[in-house]
Amino acid sequence: MNSEPHAIRRATAADVPAVAAVTDAAYRHYVDRIGVVPQPMEADHAANVAAGLVYITGNPEVIGLVVVEARPGHLFLDSIAVHPDARGRGVGRGLLGFVDEHARGLGLREIRLCTNALMWENRKIYPRYGYEVVERGTDGPYDRIHYRKRLSLM
Repeated sequence: MNSEPHAIRRATAADVPAVAAVTDAAYRHYVDRIGVVPQPMEADHAANVAAGLVYITGNPEVIGLVVVEARPGHLFLDSIAVHPDARGRGVGRGLLGFVDEHARGLGLREIRLCTNALMWENRKIYPRYGYEVVERGTDGPYDRIHYRKRLSLM
């Protein structure tokens, strides 16, 4: 991997254990708060990596990742995870910037995501990066807030 601390690259099969570990570390503290296991913790990380949906950052250890999927008309940000030991170092900001550039590179002018209503930290962060709430609804046991960010293609 590039020696830059926040260089981002597509994950490979060898990265699957680190993807699982970072996701677990980033989301584990929400289990008690929301009363269910957050969906990113139950994701099929190997399948997501094999499909080319996972991008990681960190050198030599993986400290953050995003799971993104191009959909008709938008890029869906399925998950963003930063290891708790790496918080406050701009990792999340760098990953969100990467998502913007990735969407633009695909010719997409919108990013969508959702977060659990009880993940109040996320509800404070996303608006700071240009995301706006578009709806709230339930999906099984999850109370979700849906966001979008509109991009210019520059």
